[in-house]
Amino acid sequence: MFHHVSVGVSDLERSAKFYDAVLGTLGHERFREKPRTISWWPKGGGPAFWINLRDDLTVVHDDGRHVAFEAESQEQVRAFYEAALAAGATDDGPSGLRPEYRDTYYGAFVLDPDGHKLEAVHAPRD
Repeated sequence: MFHHVSVGVSDLERSAKFYDAVLGTLGHERFREKPRTISWWPKGGGPAFWINLRDDLTVVHDDGRHVAFEAESQEQVRAFYEAALAAGATDDGPSGLRPEYRDTYYGAFVLDPDGHKLEAVHAPRD
């Protein structure tokens, strides 16, 4: 459905280090770098994720937006969450089952260094 998703960041180098660590746990690797922008792509293909440097960035907390990255396992969700916290994220919901979404929904939520809400989710469909 999506070709790519992008978010603004206030410090490109800090965010690049953060996303290298966090997206690496899900098998994503840096794909393209240009002035003021960097992208990651899942190994094997899929939608890309971009960060773009913005001088006057404003992130509205809890406005309903977030980016959910698909994980291949519950272990990847946990690794994402732990790597994110170690890289400077703020906890916004630890790894665990979320039966209120679906019986097989296993996710974790964090806020990146700029306050963007991120999720890793493993939710096999029956």
